[in-house]
Formats: sequence, structure tokens, C-alpha cells
Amino acid sequence: MKMPTKFKTYCPKCRNHQMHEVEKVKKSKTTGLHWIDRQKARRGSVGNMGKFSKVPGGDKPTKKINVRYRCSVCGKAHLRKGFRISKFELTE
Repeated sequence: MKMPTKFKTYCPKCRNHQMHEVEKVKKSKTTGLHWIDRQKARRGSVGNMGKFSKVPGGDKPTKKINVRYRCSVCGKAHLRKGFRISKFELTE
């Protein structure tokens, strides 16, 4: 999908349509300190691991991406609901 880098859309802060700059949201680094990782570590390595012994499924054919829209008037950025797409390209 090709999307323009600048286009006019609704700004929730200004409450009217303004020019917005578009940028793809990059994935942030994970710390690895989530509750599921701690739960998996508590199970130990001997015997049945319960729900962790199941074979995981494969990846989805497309990934959800998030796009950030930054207003050129007030400078505030907002997100919309992410959508599934295989290829994303920003055009002039």
C-alpha cells in the first residue's frame, strides 16, 4: 500500500482538518520482564511444562502496522487503529 507523506485530515486537537505528516511507528525494544516470562521461569525445566509445552503456531501472513499522524499547525500527533498490510510505502 502506498500512502502520501503529507495529506489533509482531521486533527482532534485543533478540531478541524489540517495538513498532517505521516510516519510509521517503529517497534520499541522489549525488556523481557513480562509476567509470562517470570511464569515460564517458575515452572523449571523438569517434567511437563503445562501450557508452555505446546507447539507454537506460525506467524500471520500480514502484520498490523501503526501509523502516526502529526499535525503541522499544532504539532500534536495522533494514532488511528492499526491495519493489516503486507507492504507499506510512504510516497511524496
